[in-house]
Amino acid sequence: MKIYQPRAELRPYVRYYWTLKSDEPFSVLTFPIGCPQIIFHKKEPLYIPELGESQSQFTISGQVNFPAHIQSAGRLEMIVAVFYPHTVGMFIDTPPSAFHNLEICGYDVGNRRLDETAHRIFDKKSHRECIDILENFLLSKIRLSLNIMRIAESIGVMLRSPDTTINTLAKSGCLGIRQYERVFRDMVGMNPKEYAGVVRFQKALWLMQNGESNCAGIAAECGYSDQSHFIRNFRKFSGYTPVSFSKNCAPYSDLFTNPA
Repeated sequence: MKIYQPRAELRPYVRYYWTLKSDEPFSVLTFPIGCPQIIFHKKEPLYIPELGESQSQFTISGQVNFPAHIQSAGRLEMIVAVFYPHTVGMFIDTPPSAFHNLEICGYDVGNRRLDETAHRIFDKKSHRECIDILENFLLSKIRLSLNIMRIAESIGVMLRSPDTTINTLAKSGCLGIRQYERVFRDMVGMNPKEYAGVVRFQKALWLMQNGESNCAGIAAECGYSDQSHFIRNFRKFSGYTPVSFSKNCAPYSDLFTNPA
């Protein structure tokens, strides 16, 4: 795997890009990371048994609230753009709420310029050239809005304190609660309460990744009401209890880790 950082103008909207080539079959359990992705498969797409289907050659991956395996039979070459939780809709002209818990074909969005960009990417061999083509498209789509700034501010608050109340988050975005919930769902793809659960889970992974093993301490740090609440939430998003997870998986938080 290779990581690429976005251009300076795109860094408020795109977290990073990654590419992977592999001829070896594999099956990997993945978890909700809290960030939508756009995926280009230059060879064979990944299969997701929980959904009973393969990804499309050109896939938009939405917010999810369940663990899932990704499987490759080999012949894998993929280029992936990872966005901040609230920004992908600006680039594809489609609210992420339309593909909650879904992997959709990018061509089904009906964005002609995005389709043309995908075709150009599939025509290039160099991953750097492919990312340059994608970035030129993304740069042309930047339209900073008040709602993007509002939701960015409230997500920042949520990442710092996942137990922040919806009322406080709405105030941080200068919106009423109902309006805030609607705007958040349209831009992020989940309602604020559901997304806060993903944030807590990812923060727990980050603490475990950095050596924390005490469930009570993790529960308190992540804003869970008690240890039982933490264990239930962790099992929902990973399929494991925290203790069994540590024995079977290497904890890694995508949301709280800078891959650079």
